[in-house]
Amino acid sequence: MAVQKRLLTKLNDSYTAFGLLLQESLRDNKTLLVGIKEAQALCQIGLPQAVYVKYGEIFDALVMAFNQILSSEARKNLREITQLCKELLLYIIAELTKEKNFKKEIVFLPYKAAMWDSLESIWKASVDDPEHCHSYVVPIPYADRNPDGTAKEWHNERNLFPSYVPTLDCETFDLEALHPDVIFIHNPYDSCNKVTSVDSRFYSDKLKKYTDKLVYVPYFVLGDPQLDYDDPEKKEDNEEAEENIAHFITTPGVLNADLTIVQSETMRNVYVNVLNRHTNAPEGYWEEHILGLGSPKFDKVAESRKEDFELPEEWKRIIRGRKTILYNTGLTAMLKHTDKFLDKIKSVLETFKAQEDVVLWWRPHPLLRSTFESMHPELLGEYDEIVSNYRQEGWGIYDDTTDVDRAVASTDAYFGDWSSMVQLYEKTNKHILVQSIDDDSDCV
Repeated sequence: MAVQKRLLTKLNDSYTAFGLLLQESLRDNKTLLVGIKEAQALCQIGLPQAVYVKYGEIFDALVMAFNQILSSEARKNLREITQLCKELLLYIIAELTKEKNFKKEIVFLPYKAAMWDSLESIWKASVDDPEHCHSYVVPIPYADRNPDGTAKEWHNERNLFPSYVPTLDCETFDLEALHPDVIFIHNPYDSCNKVTSVDSRFYSDKLKKYTDKLVYVPYFVLGDPQLDYDDPEKKEDNEEAEENIAHFITTPGVLNADLTIVQSETMRNVYVNVLNRHTNAPEGYWEEHILGLGSPKFDKVAESRKEDFELPEEWKRIIRGRKTILYNTGLTAMLKHTDKFLDKIKSVLETFKAQEDVVLWWRPHPLLRSTFESMHPELLGEYDEIVSNYRQEGWGIYDDTTDVDRAVASTDAYFGDWSSMVQLYEKTNKHILVQSIDDDSDCV
């Protein structure tokens, strides 16, 4: 337990210092008293209140005894009081060494606020269990990348997280000193993403040194491949389907994590099979390190209701009681159909602009513009112009906020690229139509 280790270190240091100071002028030294008080505060934070009570009394006695020594109240009984302090310190160290009820310290290191839903339900579970967990949310900085891979601009979205999520400043949060029991991350790429990169201080290989357990939860969800493991003749087809998403799996975050939590048992099997083929890990290693417990993104969609969200007045004016269509433009479609992607967007916008009974709710992928900027800068100006014209015309909604769940809950149907948004929208049981970049017929 992280708290237990820090607490015992502090108490053992105090005991050692106490022994040395007995030979000098203990009355003139207040360092020990400060150390004891810090240990008491750490003990109170790290244990359930009912368990802390018995230790609190001992700490109170230690503080009282040290105060007597420092204030010269113990002239006649100095030897007895110092001996009592030594015994109390030894006793509390022995008892805390055996203590099994220390809370687990859990640190969440999200980077983009729009992707917080991939960790939120896990964080909520820890917050709802204060007797066993103490959690911290520490948003970390990330940079958009230039085409040559250098950092273009740094961001920290701490101020964009929901108001009910208390966050801490990563620049003053000492992760190494804390050494939490668990660290959760949702960015697996480290230096391997051409579009963005989190600060290298928070790459997964470094984080492993600062925790007992590094856990990766994908910020995305994928469609579960349709596989038939029972039919030996389907082996090659199964492997081909698995390799189609291998680039999502063989990332530094997965390789360095002690545990990876994925959206389903089907996806767990895919991860295990891909990793067994691509790594030299011992037999059974990946079976133990990949868990198919489900995605927190699904949890968020399941609990979100349209009534839970307040829309801007301008959006209400645009909707005016009409049906809303969520239009999602994603990264994969842009990279695969770069030459046609912008023409497709223009075509869709023109089509919906002419509709009187529905409203378009356009929500680009949070990294779409950054991807243009990094990988296809020659198209960035045209993309920006499309966005600017759409917003100025004011006939539809443009949603570049961090709240993807509001968009899913508040719209009546989905239209757009095949992406993780489709997997989320399926949980709502509302209509879904995936656009074809090569064919305009789906716009009608």
